[in-house]
Amino acid sequence: MTKPHKEFFSLDMSEGWASPPGYPSSIQQKILASDIDEERKTGSRTRLLRFDPGAFTTAPFVHDHWEEVYLVSGDLTVGNDANGNGGEAFGAPTYACRPPAVYHGPFKSNGGCILYEIHYYEDSVSKP
Repeated sequence: MTKPHKEFFSLDMSEGWASPPGYPSSIQQKILASDIDEERKTGSRTRLLRFDPGAFTTAPFVHDHWEEVYLVSGDLTVGNDANGNGGEAFGAPTYACRPPAVYHGPFKSNGGCILYEIHYYEDSVSKP
């Protein structure tokens, strides 16, 4: 499977959202393009991640792929506790780039937010 070629097309922002495994229902993703295979550790994924107002996660995340995150709109707090308290607040535009095996989060959004994320394995990136 290869990541599909997609020219500019309108996104329906009212449909196609689903909560990723392990996330609360107040956080949903919309996959834009993907050929990621987390078992074989190949490929990449581009998605939008949406937090409803007041949504939060309760534990840090860690994964074995690169992750680039751009806060498109809204607010995001990083490092809250399991009850959603504390952490450092950021507003759009904000960006993060994380290598594999880096713990990050938990996260919350007081007013809601949309993140644009790219996940990829090192061997999936073209090298000059």
